[in-house]
Amino acid sequence: MATKIRATLAQLIWLACALAALLLAVGALLIALDANKSNELVDAVLRAASWADLGVFSRQDGIKQFRGEGAEVKNALFNWGLGAIAWLVVGRVLDRIVKP
Repeated sequence: MATKIRATLAQLIWLACALAALLLAVGALLIALDANKSNELVDAVLRAASWADLGVFSRQDGIKQFRGEGAEVKNALFNWGLGAIAWLVVGRVLDRIVKP
């Protein structure tokens, strides 16, 4: 019984981390494609991605800040890309720890 609960919990953790990584990746793609930010769906994805970056991988104040032409796209791709990778790594590590 405990083995099944731990396996299910590990799957849920991995799913949550993968979803956060997906939000960051899609958000970066929307910025790179210059999507209409006044669209409700685009706005919702960008807000969710801003939440998923935890402030550490923020587009405005992240790991690396680019300046000049195309800085917004570069910041989104770099910082949110790193954030997505971090979510996947943390998710996999936690999955391995929790899984029986």
